[in-house]
Formats: sequence, C-alpha cells, structure tokens
Amino acid sequence: MKKTRVLWLSAISCNGNTHSFLNYPYLEQFLSDFEFIYHPVLESDYSLEDITACGIACDILLIEGAISSEFQRADVAITQIIESYAQEVKKIVTVGTCATFGGIFGENDNVTGLHFDKEKRTDTFEHYFDKTISISGCPIHPEVLVNTLYAIKKELLISVDKFLRPKEYFAYTVHNGCTRNEYFEYKIDNHKFGTLEGCMFYEHGCQAPYTQGSCNKILWNEVNSKTRAGLPCMGCTEPTFPKQNLFHTKKNMGIPQNLPVGVAKRTYLTLAGITKAFTIERLEKKLFDD
Repeated sequence: MKKTRVLWLSAISCNGNTHSFLNYPYLEQFLSDFEFIYHPVLESDYSLEDITACGIACDILLIEGAISSEFQRADVAITQIIESYAQEVKKIVTVGTCATFGGIFGENDNVTGLHFDKEKRTDTFEHYFDKTISISGCPIHPEVLVNTLYAIKKELLISVDKFLRPKEYFAYTVHNGCTRNEYFEYKIDNHKFGTLEGCMFYEHGCQAPYTQGSCNKILWNEVNSKTRAGLPCMGCTEPTFPKQNLFHTKKNMGIPQNLPVGVAKRTYLTLAGITKAFTIERLEKKLFDD
C-alpha cells in the first residue's frame, strides 16, 4: 500500500500534541503506512526551510498550535505556509484545541484557531472549511488522531459536528462512560481529589457533563482517564477552554450554573428533588469509610 504523505506544521504551540502522538503504542505500524515529509520532532526527508519554500507534495496537512498572521516559521508567515499547502492537500486536520479554537494562546489578540476564534467562526481560511477536520483536546488522544488519519487514507466518510470534529469521537460527553455516574445520579459528592468514589461535578468543577469527548471510552494509555484517576474533567476539548476557577462549581441558589448538555433547568430541578430524597447506604458507606 502506498504511503500517505503528511506534513505536520507547528504553529503557536507547546508541542503537547506532538508528545501525546509519540505515545501512540503502534507508532511503528503507523509509520509504515504514513510518511512525514516534515515533523518538528520525528526524522523526515525535508527541512523546515524546504517546507516553507512550499514546493513539497503531500496528501494531508496537520496543524498543531494557534494561528496568527504575525507568527513565522523560517521567516515565512505561518498563514502563508498554510495557504500554500491547503490548496494542494486532500484534507487539513487541526491537531489540538489551540489549532481548533485558539486555546490558551487564543487569550492574546490576533491569535485564533484555524477556523474558530473560540466558538465564533472566522473567515481567515473559510474557503477550506469543507476539507478540514478538527481534533480538539489538550492534548489530543493519539488514537483519535491516528484513527481519523486512517479514515482519510481509506477515503471513508467522516461525519462531523458544527466544529468539524468527527462525531464518532465527539458526539457524546466525557460524562458518558464515567465510572462515577451512579454518584452523579444520586448527588453524592467527592470530597478529596485522587479518591475513587464520589462525583466531582457538584463541588469540584468537573466539566464532563457538558464536554464533548471520548476520554472515558478510549482510555489514556488504555487504562485511565482524569475522572477515573480522581480529577475533574477540565473541558479541554471545548472552545471555552481554558476556564478560570477550574476546580470550582459555580452555583445559583445551590443549582450548578452550567447544566449537563441537553438537560433543561426545570427537568434538572425535578430530578434533583427526587434523587436527593433517596439515601443510598451502599454508596455513602463506601465513600465515607474510605
């Protein structure tokens, strides 16, 4: 099978997505099917100067990091490099929340994601909207990226959401699959990070009920996730990331200000009233015994 030629272009980035990708357990197999014409860390046939000359053929353009017309690579504006390659490739993939929405770097003026400034769609590269796929996350899960690249290679249909993220990985919330769901349902709170019992939504700012992602379905290192390890989800796949006061749940009269995706306030209040009336000794005893 012919190798698919890929360009990994690093914009304004901490390289966290690169490091996550390098932890992919089957990287050797991946590199037998894909060829990087350039990668900021992996050995490749071409230099950054060769790439910025914009004459190297490739099939997929990967962009890691936020975008600014003022940012350069080898004395060439990153926007110019993207524009040159975007015209030629079959697909463009934003790798991480910074490349997708601006992320942490998007707090600065004139720094955005490729198509989105947080939730707002930009017109910077709107003419490539139809050939772009977004993989958000801080960092991305390597399996999500690799599986998406294989789908592109095999020319499979990839259904995407309004932020161009593959629905296969972003059509449900991080809460879906969380091992603490029973504690969530009966509003039994966690009181200490790192413990295995209790829900972290009500007191510790867990954003899993309104964060689209697959962290609790495709586990990190095939064994774990933040919520399984006893830490709140930080909502890193969302355009609102990063939020302030990550470990705090803002409430209005005891009701969380942000409710789970798709749950109306009246419905939530009804369910909350019912579940609070229950005492689940099995759950509460286990929590407080620990």
